[in-house]
Amino acid sequence: MLGYSKRQLLDAYVYPGLAALQIPKLLLWLMDTYRMRRCLAAVTAAEGVCFRASAMVHNPTGDTSRIRLGRYAFVLGDLVVHDYGGRIEIGEYSYVGINTRIFSGDLVKIGRFVLIAHNVTITDTNAHELSALERAEYLLRTEVNRQPFLKTTIKTAPVEIGDHAWLNFDVGVLRGVTIGEGAIIGAGSLVTKDVPPYVLAAGNPARVIRELPRDLDLAGRLKLVEQAGTRARLSRQSRKRADIACAAAQEQPRVRALG
Repeated sequence: MLGYSKRQLLDAYVYPGLAALQIPKLLLWLMDTYRMRRCLAAVTAAEGVCFRASAMVHNPTGDTSRIRLGRYAFVLGDLVVHDYGGRIEIGEYSYVGINTRIFSGDLVKIGRFVLIAHNVTITDTNAHELSALERAEYLLRTEVNRQPFLKTTIKTAPVEIGDHAWLNFDVGVLRGVTIGEGAIIGAGSLVTKDVPPYVLAAGNPARVIRELPRDLDLAGRLKLVEQAGTRARLSRQSRKRADIACAAAQEQPRVRALG
């Protein structure tokens, strides 16, 4: 190996060997699995809840009841409850996109079948105090001396997002806002006031652009779709069990022959 630098040795032999053994992929998979399991351990999750590797949960008190997720909720973004308070509730079959951040010092309640795209920010607080002195005290107390984040004079108000709402990318939702069922918020909008059900709203601040049609018998039709999905999942599980049983049955004659 004379004449080779350390970098050349790594590039010529070590890295190709690791790649051939797929060790980087294994390590990445282990890290992703660890992050997803940590997220699940910090919340109260119903059946089928899924955190992707990009997700993050900050729950400083360790009380899992502060963050609740309904069946088959999908989270790729961040869920944050503060030291001084906050709760996040996400309904079943709802989706939180990558780089989306939900901050709560009061209550953020998200309904069923809600789509929240990437880079969305939802907060039920005004984040910090209006007083410059109090903000400086926060920096010294919490960031420098690593003490708990205190509420002091921070204002909070619940945020509620109704069933079937859709928030496009780069949307901001501020404290005290209610977004009605089936409403759509256009990309890049800032929602500062309540949005009625089944309207398209957009802009900064967001304003109603037009009304949206309502699906006939939405609840009944969704129930049929859900039942079909459940049957499909059960069918896949049955096929998997049958495949395992078949493989075991095929293995038994070989074992007897070897015996």
